[in-house]
Amino acid sequence: MNELRVLILIPARYASSRFPGKPLAKISKKSMIQRVYENCLGIKDQLKNSVVCVVTDDERIEEHVLDFGGEVVRVDDDVASGSERIALALERFYSDTDWDFVVNVQGDEPLIESDLLSRLASYHEQSSFDIATVVKPFHGHEAEHIDANKVKAIYSPINGQCLYFSRAELPFYRDSVDIKDWFLHIGIYSYRPEVLKKFCKLSPSRYELIEKLEQLRALENGFTMGAVTTDMTLMGVDVPEDIEKLEGVLRERKIKS
Repeated sequence: MNELRVLILIPARYASSRFPGKPLAKISKKSMIQRVYENCLGIKDQLKNSVVCVVTDDERIEEHVLDFGGEVVRVDDDVASGSERIALALERFYSDTDWDFVVNVQGDEPLIESDLLSRLASYHEQSSFDIATVVKPFHGHEAEHIDANKVKAIYSPINGQCLYFSRAELPFYRDSVDIKDWFLHIGIYSYRPEVLKKFCKLSPSRYELIEKLEQLRALENGFTMGAVTTDMTLMGVDVPEDIEKLEGVLRERKIKS
């Protein structure tokens, strides 16, 4: 396990229709991209052969990452997804290493912890899945279940496989129940390098275009996807209003510690 060669790539775009400049947004005096990067960097304690790097198309983000001492590469190509951006980074900057896994960590998950990433790599190594990701079980939480920004996973606990992802209220409970059990998808992907390369050569698929979810391209083209579960507190940032919620979580953690 400790000898695994894992490349952690964090795609970070400046342009965003809902939140322009999101990676540089400050969360309790530290930028979001710095929080994500530093949290990922802890994986080196478990996997000594790992590398963490931000992949951006913007000079402002590049300069900021360099200013706080992070590793960053530029991929300015106009691509449809974060996975396509990291595939280009792999090809152009990191192809001299025989990586076991390439992990795509979203740049808007500032509560991500390195323990989850090392567990994901270990799970992927022991499985036969082409791609591995993360899901979080929920019991209730109706507002989040109907929120189109919260992606739901149809996940089988029997074999750990993800069958579908949707922004819709899935699974749909035909019979009325007070409490619904469902799985929230956390946007972290571990790819076998050859799978990442094949995936990015494919055209966007029907359901990917409908739901605007790149992982559906993989499923529609026959790639298998497994997942680890987590109860970790994670909070992706979609809109500016989410910053205040995150700062509240960080304040609560500080009080408890």
